Amino acid sequence: MKILISTTKNMPIYEQITSQIRNAVINGELKAGEGIPSIRVLARDLEVSVITTKRAYEELEKEGVIEAVPGKGFYICHQNNDHLHEKQIMEIENKFLDLINECKNAGMGLDDIISLITMLYKEQ
Repeated sequence: MKILISTTKNMPIYEQITSQIRNAVINGELKAGEGIPSIRVLARDLEVSVITTKRAYEELEKEGVIEAVPGKGFYICHQNNDHLHEKQIMEIENKFLDLINECKNAGMGLDDIISLITMLYKEQ
């Protein structure tokens, strides 16, 4: 799994890390019991601070996505992917709400928003 960090995104780096690891679990790219890089190794590879990767791993542990095995490292937990997927959908809904408000403030109507989304979706 490759984690890509964007400095232009309006999202903290630790959230970019947690989101990409969570998505890799949901998509089956990372399997239960599989090891992931240590905090220091990931920080070095991504060229970010150890504090940033530590925070990302702490968030993932709270969510039950990963677990720390003392003396061995971090591993993907056995979990219910439906719960992770539901959380992912909730995050998307919140982003859509923010975008809808921005569109309304820009004077766009529902048809304009749907046309824009349709056009952008087809370009991907």
